[in-house]
Order: sequence, then C-alpha cells, then structure tokens
Amino acid sequence: MGPDATDNLNAAEALLGAFMDLGLRRLVLCPGSRSAPLALAACRRESQGLKLFTAIDERSAAFFGVGLARANGQPVAVVTTSGTAVAELLPAAVEADRSALPLLFLTADRPERLKNCGANQSVNQEAFLQPACRALLQGPLNGLHLATGERLQDLADLAWRQCLGVPAGPVHLNLAFEEPLHANATSPAPKKLINRVANLDVELPRLSSPLGLDPNQAGLIVVGPWRRGSGAGFVGALRKLVDRTAWPVLADSASGLRGLPLPLISGYDLLLEKPEQVPLPTQLLRLGPLPASRRLQQWLQGFKEIPQLVITEQEPRRQDPLASDAPQDWGGLARWVEALPAGSASEAALLLQRQWLEAEERLQRHLDQRLQLKGPCTEPALARWCNRLLPPEWPVMLANSSAVRDWESYGARLESQRTVVSFRGASGIDGTLSLAAGIAEQWGQLVLVCGDLALLHDSNGWLWRQQLSGRLLVILIDNRGGGIFEQLLMPRENLDFDRLFAMPQAIDPIALAAAHGVPGRNCNSLEELPAALVWMLAEEQANQPMLLLRMATERAADAQLRKQLRRSGWEVGLGDS
Repeated sequence: MGPDATDNLNAAEALLGAFMDLGLRRLVLCPGSRSAPLALAACRRESQGLKLFTAIDERSAAFFGVGLARANGQPVAVVTTSGTAVAELLPAAVEADRSALPLLFLTADRPERLKNCGANQSVNQEAFLQPACRALLQGPLNGLHLATGERLQDLADLAWRQCLGVPAGPVHLNLAFEEPLHANATSPAPKKLINRVANLDVELPRLSSPLGLDPNQAGLIVVGPWRRGSGAGFVGALRKLVDRTAWPVLADSASGLRGLPLPLISGYDLLLEKPEQVPLPTQLLRLGPLPASRRLQQWLQGFKEIPQLVITEQEPRRQDPLASDAPQDWGGLARWVEALPAGSASEAALLLQRQWLEAEERLQRHLDQRLQLKGPCTEPALARWCNRLLPPEWPVMLANSSAVRDWESYGARLESQRTVVSFRGASGIDGTLSLAAGIAEQWGQLVLVCGDLALLHDSNGWLWRQQLSGRLLVILIDNRGGGIFEQLLMPRENLDFDRLFAMPQAIDPIALAAAHGVPGRNCNSLEELPAALVWMLAEEQANQPMLLLRMATERAADAQLRKQLRRSGWEVGLGDS
C-alpha cells in the first residue's frame, strides 16, 4: 500500500527539521509538483525561523543561494522539482565547488518504479551535479515516506558534514517522492527545534618542518581573491607577519585587504609591464588562489629557484597553476604565523619593501593625473573613481571579465577598508545579478559593477526585486558587447570580430530594468559621475531595493587607453629606479 500525501509531507518536514536543528536558516524554493511536499514543509517551517525565498528560475535561484552562502559562510538549501530543473543547478554547483561555499541542493525525483521506462519527466538527474558536489545522497528510492526518523536525521547529519567539510562545498540530496504529493497545509505545526550539532572536527595537517620560508630574509606576499571561509584570524595574522618580516603585500582587489594599514601594492599589474625592472624577492609566500593578473602569473612562473610556500584556509585542493611544486599548507595563515620564531625584519626585507612602496606611490600619482574626473566615461577611470567616491561602508561585487581586472589595476587606494567580492572560482558570467542579490539580501546593501553581457546573461535576476529586503545598486559598464575580447591579441584582418566575439546586443538595459520595476539612469560623462552616485545613494531612494546606473564606454578606445597606461605607468613607477 502506498503513502498518502500526509506521509510525504511529514517526511519532508522531518528532514527540513533535522537540517534546521543543525543550523539551516535559509531556503530558496523553485516551483514544481513533485517537490510539493518540500515546498509545504518549508512554508510550515517559516514559523520556526526558516527564511524562505521563492524563484521561478532554478539557475537564478541557485546563484542567489551561492550569494547568500558567500555573505556569511553558512549553508543554504535550494529546492527544485524533477527533470531539467536539476540540470539548471549545475552552473551554480560548479561555482560553489570552486569557491568552497556550502550549498544543499534538495531535488525531488520520481520513485524507482518510474525510472528507465519512458515515464514523463523521469531522467538520470542523480548524475547531473555529481562531478561538482562533495556528495550525492539519496533517500529511499521508492519514496521518502519510507525513511524512518532516524534515517532522515542521519541523512541530514551526513549532508551537513559534507557541506561544511574541508573544503566546504555543495551537496546534492536527490529525494524520491511517491504520489499523492499534495497534502493539506493546515496539518498540526511541526515540532520545535532541538539544536542538534553535527560533528565537524577536522584534523589539520602537520606544519611543514622547517617552516619553508625564512622570516629573517627578504620575501614577498601575494594574496589572491577572498577564500577564507568564516575564519576571523586571517587579517590579524597577516598584520603580525608583516610586522615581523616587513614583506610587501601584493593584494588582489577582491582580497578584502586594500585600505588596511599594510605595505600594500595594488598597481603590480602595471608595474610588471617590464618585469625585468621589478625588485626581486628571495622567497615567495602565496596566500590562497592567484590574483587575476596574467602578468603577475607570468612573472611568478619564473620563480623556480627561490623558496616558495602556498598557504590556504582549510582548502586542501592544490592551488598551484604555476606548477612551482611549492609545498601547500592548508591549515591557515594564523597557525603558520604563530609558529614563526621571534625576531625583527632584516635590512634586505626593509629595502625590498621600500622599493615596492616607492614604485607604487609614483604609479598612483601618475594614475591620478591620467585618470581625472573629466571627459567621456572610460573603464579605467570608472574603476578608479567609483572606488574612490563610493562610501567605504558599501561593499562592492565585481563581475568577471573587465570589471575585476580594471579594479585590480586602476582602483584607487583607499583610506579605509572596503569589502570587495568577486566570484573567481569558475570565473564565469553565469548568475551575476542573482549572486549580487543574494549578497545584498544577507548584508543589507551592495554595489554591483557589471558589464552589459554579464547583466543580460542573468536578466531574470531583476525578479529578486520583488522580495529583496536589502539594497542592490547596479553600476552597468555598457561597452556594447564583450569588452574583454577587445583586449585579446588576435589578428583582425578578414575577421568579423563583433559577430564572433564581442556579440553586441540591441537591448536597452534601462528599459529592461524598468520592465521589472527597477529605476534606471544614464551617466554620460565622468563629470556627471559624482551626482549620479549621489542619486543612487540618496535617502529618498532607500525604498528602492534595486537601482541601475548605466555608463556607456567605447571598448576599442578603452583597450588603447589601457595599453598607454601600462606603458606610461611602468615608466613612471620603475623606469628611473
């Protein structure tokens, strides 16, 4: 005898309750019939503290979940129905995997009797996400109603541990539901939470012995995009390390470090236009993944003969695309710094720091002169002035492609720290607007800097306006196509470049945003930029969860400007050193 609809609802409710006992507080729900028990269970659990979001687009929903997870490091559940809905989760699963962000995909499925027999919407969805997930877990194949309470708790415990393991990442729970699916939502209220905690203890690797690098010698620190989980000791450890060694820090714009009182170098990409002139360290410490700068990566590729060490924050997967064979310690920077012997910085280290800082100072003064707040909008100038004019309490998300590279090279130095986010795990433009909406929801406010193709690629992200409680301000760099391709060295003779690479689209982004109820405005020159940003940040706009500011640029002219700035920036920074 099969289940009744209440059996399915009770099983779904017990599973969600087990997850909430472990700490789950956010769930993104997509529409569907097979997933109805999970939908009703999520709705009923709202009174217990579960924050429920709904989305018609599974791909957008999953990226919204990734944004939520990035904002505080805690797992987010995404619920879909069966069939191709599950396939839509794959891009976000890939990003969550590469970025080590905890996500729980709960997908409803047909029972085993309907598999491989031509039944409607019956596909091998259990295999769709497996390559990108920490684990594929399943309930009883003939229906979740057959699972005992103990089995449901064990399923939740295992998924939670895998999701928050080392490294953290996505987990797929594929859950079969037998019909009937649609129970009465007015059944008795769910049981109260019991605050059960899964055992997440992880044995850290032993510190390499010796430490790998000599704190008494001149060294260089390279810090890539943020990948530090929820740990709070990284910045303090880095400060302590710099105080001890005087090693200069080459920090990616998305490292979260720029603006801190450290010997930070932000213009390294321009200084490395002529790498033979750059002051050389005798050892190298790399923290996390590499920055986006290809010049930096090419320069580091030549460091074959000096000691190197890679330190990651609970990320045991290899982070060495340079094939340097450097040892990797994934126990975290704080633990490594605590093991350093007492002492003070060497004269050679102080000299190296001074040389880098002097070159940085000359370069930044030069960029201030070249990228003044006047004339038509250019992408390097926008990166510099948006970074300078936006209040530091507003975090910024940089879309992949030109935005993240321009902020790395041309973003102005800050007097105080600003949180900058960039999803460089898979470096895609999938789900850009939805990712930003998820972060804005969790943090309360966010500025997204985005290109026109990336924004159009996720135009369904505008739908989050209807339930967004935070504020998302979108700065659109509209260069009519893929501006990043304009910077590639490729022969143009007899090449239909726009059709094959840039792919400009005849869409009015302000009209598209307006169709979703999002106000928009054009900024036609750099002189207009301060007033345009004031408009976005104005108190009278506080009731608008989303706003769009469009800035038209010329991608071909900006590509030439970048070449000029590289040449002149190197000459000013290092030409006379």
